[in-house]
Formats: sequence, structure tokens, C-alpha cells
Amino acid sequence: METLIVQPKTQKQLQAVKAVLKALDVSFKKTAEESSYNPKFVSKIRESEQNYKDGNFKIIKVEDLWK
Repeated sequence: METLIVQPKTQKQLQAVKAVLKALDVSFKKTAEESSYNPKFVSKIRESEQNYKDGNFKIIKVEDLWK
């Protein structure tokens, strides 16, 4: 059989989907959204993105990289 990933937008939608699956005797399981990235790394990337949006960055020309 196939595996379907359902992504309800609200708690009400989630409850409705669960009710339908139970009524049809379809098994389902809850899985947590997990990232394969280290949380500290993700935090640093998000901080860097915010710094860029705030204008806190410096442009370095390619020819000046090794000076």
C-alpha cells in the first residue's frame, strides 16, 4: 500500500482527518517533525538570515577573499 502524509492546517482539520480514518478503520501514527540538522546550527543560520535582513553584513569581492 501507499503512505500518505497529511498536513492539516488547524486542530479542527486534524480532528476531522483522525475521525474519518478511524471510521474507515485505517491505521495511522503520529510522527514528530524532526530535522536532520543540529538545532544549534539551525539557530545560527536563522540568526545570520535575520542579520542579513537587518542590513548587518559585509560584501567581499572574490578577488579579495585571500588577502
